[in-house]
Amino acid sequence: MTQTNEYPATGYAATSPESGVAPFEFTRRGLRDNDVLIDISHCGICHSDLHTARNDWGRTNYPIVPGHEITGTVAAVGDAVSAHKIGDRVAIGCMVDSCKSCDHCEQGLEQYCQRGMVGTYGGTDLHDGTKTQGGYSNRIVCRDEFVIKVPDALSMEDAAPLLCAGITSYSPLRTWNVGPGSKVAVAGLGGLGHMGVKFAVAMGAEVTVLSRSESKREDALALGAADLLITTDKAAMRAKTGYFDLVLNTIPVKHDVAPYLRLLKLDGAQVLVGMIDMMPEMHTGLLLGGRKILTGSGIGGIAETQEMLDFCAEKGIAPDIEMIRMDEVNEAYERMEASDVKYRFVIDMSTL
Repeated sequence: MTQTNEYPATGYAATSPESGVAPFEFTRRGLRDNDVLIDISHCGICHSDLHTARNDWGRTNYPIVPGHEITGTVAAVGDAVSAHKIGDRVAIGCMVDSCKSCDHCEQGLEQYCQRGMVGTYGGTDLHDGTKTQGGYSNRIVCRDEFVIKVPDALSMEDAAPLLCAGITSYSPLRTWNVGPGSKVAVAGLGGLGHMGVKFAVAMGAEVTVLSRSESKREDALALGAADLLITTDKAAMRAKTGYFDLVLNTIPVKHDVAPYLRLLKLDGAQVLVGMIDMMPEMHTGLLLGGRKILTGSGIGGIAETQEMLDFCAEKGIAPDIEMIRMDEVNEAYERMEASDVKYRFVIDMSTL
């Protein structure tokens, strides 16, 4: 049976809603039989990191090390691990464990584990009850089934944002069978939205970006979109009534979803992946009049996340990133709130 001592770790943690993130020393658990120790090379920055660090959702247990877009190299494995070996290029996303036995887990939908999946940070370990800490650190220990292989065709820095921003956009496109002939609208052109555009285009869809600003047109077209639809232009919005099969709504703040429902065809779906908040009231006639679907989607299962990375490698898809040092994270949070990044920050962990 694998028995190892705990591993000392260095990272950046938030210690209060006002603290930002700062250097933090802690320990990672010793390896269990089915564990993998990973030396982290890169970690993407997600809006969830900021919300958690600042306790915006009211459930942060400090101190907390954020980060769930993790890439690195296997440094050690437990005795029962056969899928990964020392030196492998690997990744971890938003979850590090689940029950693996409920109906959802058995379908490869670990993110919807009926007993509750274990988040990469701020989660509760199923075995010893300790709190999980994330990827703003030099190393991490993770159950082997939740470690994903990074294809050789993807750089480690490009792969990192795919573990959240990528899979969150990819999964609903697959679930709603987007392909050649599909008409897809992407609302919001940030970290999730720009990946949604790239994925839907690569799947063969006609893609339109929905934006309040004409200034996004050049970027939308450069990403592969066929058009930009200005959502404040009432005549233009009316002209697209009943046009789209799917609206991928990546807008991360509270907003009115009703205008986007009008854009859908019969049986069309608007999938919310960005707004985690109370939704403004709307008239249900927008759903009844066209059998339209308003739904949400959360990341993807482990197998689907691997599929997504392989798809990116095959199609040459990578996120648009800006590399930063570890000590620039607080500044990155401020810039992210101001939408001053195209489109995802990635921490070079060698700067830790």
